[in-house]
Parts: sequence; C-alpha cells; structure tokens
Amino acid sequence: MVSIPEASVAIILVNWNGFEFTKACLDSLRKVDYPDFRVILVDNASKNQEGERLAKAFPEIELIQNSENLGFAGGNNKGIRKALDQGFSYLMLLNNDTIVELDFLGQMIRKFGQNSRLGVVQPLICFLHDHTQIWSAGGKWNSFLGRAITLGDRKPVDNFNLTDRNLDWATGCCMLITREALLKTGLLNESYFTYFEDVEWSLRFREKGFEIALAAEAKIYHEAGASSKKKHSEGTLSPRVFYYHVRNQFFLLRSQVHGFATPFAWTYHSFRFLAWISYFCLRGRFQKLKSVAHGLKDGITLPLQKPEQWH
Repeated sequence: MVSIPEASVAIILVNWNGFEFTKACLDSLRKVDYPDFRVILVDNASKNQEGERLAKAFPEIELIQNSENLGFAGGNNKGIRKALDQGFSYLMLLNNDTIVELDFLGQMIRKFGQNSRLGVVQPLICFLHDHTQIWSAGGKWNSFLGRAITLGDRKPVDNFNLTDRNLDWATGCCMLITREALLKTGLLNESYFTYFEDVEWSLRFREKGFEIALAAEAKIYHEAGASSKKKHSEGTLSPRVFYYHVRNQFFLLRSQVHGFATPFAWTYHSFRFLAWISYFCLRGRFQKLKSVAHGLKDGITLPLQKPEQWH
C-alpha cells in the first residue's frame, strides 16, 4: 500500500449553454465531503451571461470566461493551465451534466494510494435518469480495429463485475489526473475540439508509463449527451455531432494505429461510416449525410497539431 497525504484537487467544469445542468452539478459538489478541492468553471461563450450568473450563485468557484467556444478540449485546457499555475496536486475533468455522490472524490483519491504507477482514475458512472444502469465503467482499446470500447455500457449495475480494474482509457466525463502525469504527458489535443480527445489523451498517458484505473466505489450520475441533444429538423442529435465523431475517429486512427493493423482499422471504419451515409440517404437526412461526408474528408486530410506541453 502506497501512502499519500491529503492532496489538493482542482475540479474543472466546462459550461456551454447548460446553465441548469451546471447549477445542479455545482449543487452536488457543495455536498462533497473531501476537504481540499476547488472548482474552476470555464464558460465557453455561453449566451445570457451564464458564466457570470453561475459565479454569482456559487461565489466559491473560480470563473474563466472565454470569448469563443473552444470546445471540450480547448475549454478544459484553459482550466488545466490555471490549475497547474496554482499548484494543485490533482486535476479532475468533470462534465457539467453530472451529479456526484458526496464521497466520490475521497474514494478516487484513495485509489491512488493503492498503486504508485497510477496517473488517471475514473469513477463508476451511471445514467442520471436510471441509477441502476451503467453509462461507463471505463474503456478498452482495440488496437487492431482502432476502436474505443466502453465497458459496462447500459448494463445493470447489479449484473456487472465491478471489481476495480486497470483500463486502457478513461472517459473525459470524469477523470482524476495526477500533476506528474499531466506534466509528463501534456494537455488535451485541441485538434479534436470534442469527442475522442479523452481516448487519445488516455493512450498518451499510458505511452508515458502511467496506469489508468476504475474506482468502482466512487459513483457519479450522467445525463449523457446534454450538450449535443438539441432539437433539430433531422432528429435529436445535431449534424455537427456526426461530423466530429467521424472526423475525430480518423484523427485517432492516424495517431494511434500503425503497422499491420492499419488497413484493417481503416477499412472497418470506412465501411461503418459509409453505412451511415447510406442510412441517412434512405431516411432523407441530408444535413447529417453531408456532415458524415465532410467528417470523412477532414479526418483524412486536415493536419493534426501536436498537443501542448505545460511549462
């Protein structure tokens, strides 16, 4: 057993036109029993002065107000830089559409005390509308197909083996990271903007020698996709969701799949997204069809910037 002292934690929330979700999340964080944490709220140029209103309602938080929407990656990086500047021992990324149990943070911190090689810990995440159903128990990476697999997806909590385990990747919905791991690995890759940036980041942590683990006793609840569920003429999900999903899947293939697996992974995902195009064509959802096609093109041709190192 590795002994660790009580450590300071910065919890980073990104808000983008999600006032009610963020308010509920902050309300739940007020009840957390861990003694040394601070919330850094990054507002991604929301309408109606949401950032300022939240800071007024929760004066204990620190607000970073962006002049434009920097996405999940860029918004979180703003908070990460601030937290590193302030010397926090651990940094947490937490989705604004979550509700946390009062002991979740202490349970996650204690997990680090069991393994000195850990760089990242994820809690058990269940659906907000059904606490008995798992949203994520962490992730595995299929390097042959370049596929990120969510463990426990929509499985009943009671029927799933919830022993603490090592993971290939942790979801950006909630991940607690050591300062050392961040300094050695770098920040989120802002090329991704949103979707799959957490998978790419996790794989980089592992490349630097850090392990990732599930803390099964730590629990939070997730609305799941609150920022992407906007009413649209072609369904609930915006066409931009499909664009980023497709584009970033190919970004991930370009950065993480090499050698003999390359043709298999590229063929697998190409056929998968061509099936999406066929489906949207048959359903007359032409904006989504164009978004998938645009994502395919950009995912293959756009340059990938290097993730930033913090100095």
